[in-house]
Amino acid sequence: ARPRTQLRHTRPTTMGERVSNEDIILDAAEHRLFLAAQALVGLAVLLQFNRFAILVGFGSLAVVAIYPFMKRIMDWPQFVLGLAFSWGALMGWAATFGQLGLPAYLLYAAAVLWTIGYDTIYAHQDREDDALVGVRSTARLFDKNTKPALVMLYSAMVALMAAAFAAAQVPLLAWIGLAAGAAHMARQIAVLDIDDGAQCLALFKSNSTVGWLIFAGLVAGSLSRLA
Repeated sequence: ARPRTQLRHTRPTTMGERVSNEDIILDAAEHRLFLAAQALVGLAVLLQFNRFAILVGFGSLAVVAIYPFMKRIMDWPQFVLGLAFSWGALMGWAATFGQLGLPAYLLYAAAVLWTIGYDTIYAHQDREDDALVGVRSTARLFDKNTKPALVMLYSAMVALMAAAFAAAQVPLLAWIGLAAGAAHMARQIAVLDIDDGAQCLALFKSNSTVGWLIFAGLVAGSLSRLA
């Protein structure tokens, strides 16, 4: 058996092994260094844009900073996550045009609702554990009403994105991509079982397909204008 003084300086792992406090501290330091390196790379990329885009980019820092705390104080942390995750819609427009226009705002709002929807699906994996430790989420808030909530979120997302497309006067092929993405989201809602964690994870991941469908439509539409 280990001496009691040694056991006080170890922690059990999920595999039943023990690691020292020194290892935990070292691991935390490595994570901080990795995070700092990522931040520096992000800053280097940001500084390549125009001045307005740089200011917009810095505006996201406050949202990113507060998100981790929202899970303890509100039932809609996914909303704050959406504000952070969707910032690229504003950044892309600002970097291209040096200002923000109506299509960018509409696209941003659409992306926020999309994020709330797919992260609600993801959060259902941990719904019961979150309840035990006091973590709040839209998954816990909606619970058995998740499907109707997703219908409203995804429908509003498609409507806002359609409005963004109309404001930007995108070609027909872009609309086809949006329609395909909307059909994919409708299928997610139809087959969703909030009590099946593996399926929730799979459906969450499948939202990358939604993004690719919309992106492919926009690219195809842009190419059609060049033909």
